Amino acid sequence: MVAASLSDMDVTGYLARLGLDPEPPSAAALRRLHAAHVERVPYEALEIQLGRPTPLDPAASLARILRGRGGYCYHLNGAFSALLAALGYQVTRHLGGVQGSAADAPNVDRNHLALTVTGLPDAPETAWLVDAGLGDGPHEPLPLREGTYVQGPHTYRLRPSEVAPGGWRFEHDPAGSFTGMDFAPGVAEMADFAEKHAWLSTAPESGFVRVCVVQRRDEAGVDTLRALTLNRHGAKELVESPGDWWAAAGDVFGIPAALFTAAERERLWRQCVAQHEAHVGGKGSEVVPSA
Repeated sequence: MVAASLSDMDVTGYLARLGLDPEPPSAAALRRLHAAHVERVPYEALEIQLGRPTPLDPAASLARILRGRGGYCYHLNGAFSALLAALGYQVTRHLGGVQGSAADAPNVDRNHLALTVTGLPDAPETAWLVDAGLGDGPHEPLPLREGTYVQGPHTYRLRPSEVAPGGWRFEHDPAGSFTGMDFAPGVAEMADFAEKHAWLSTAPESGFVRVCVVQRRDEAGVDTLRALTLNRHGAKELVESPGDWWAAAGDVFGIPAALFTAAERERLWRQCVAQHEAHVGGKGSEVVPSA
């Protein structure tokens, strides 16, 4: 399990970012934490788009979150697991693998950090899949029991993994941005993801390098900004100016433009334009990164 490592000040600041007050562990409190995290802390890899790979250390991820930023699975679930441990939850990190399309075979290739929570006082026999790092994934935790689960417009399925004995497979809604995720039953350390994190941060083939994507989940659905396309549940809008792009980043995803220099904002805008033009011209793909 994850050891508690956050200071009281860290916990206070983190909960303030989530708009929550501290409360003892319970199934209801866990749901509130999870929902607030995916609603308020965006799934984004803007640092990678700027050529600045980020550290895996949850403390560094937390510092970025407290500044008003987000991250992708290693950052979001890394920091969230530290918060849960500090609040008294029994949380475990796991090796995971996200499959971006039906053509990708199920695997646990470490492109995803998954979390589970056990031992809740009011549900001691139930384990929970807790995942704030799947972009358009679950809004609330899912009990680790085989079955189908509906959250807002999405229907998910959980079943034992065929590629990670003792682990589990999460199958996304057909309308989701990826097909599924498998995770292994054992305990993972943050260092276990270092090699894959380096590849995802720098490789030309990495989805995080190829496409600028920002996402947030709420009870009703998903907001996605992919290059220049703002998509709210199938209602798409083309963002046509840098001012509108940064307004969307701030108003929809909570990422203040003031956190970036003028040169950084210009670079991100130019890259999004190029990615959009490549997609429209059939020379590229705007697939959501698989992690």
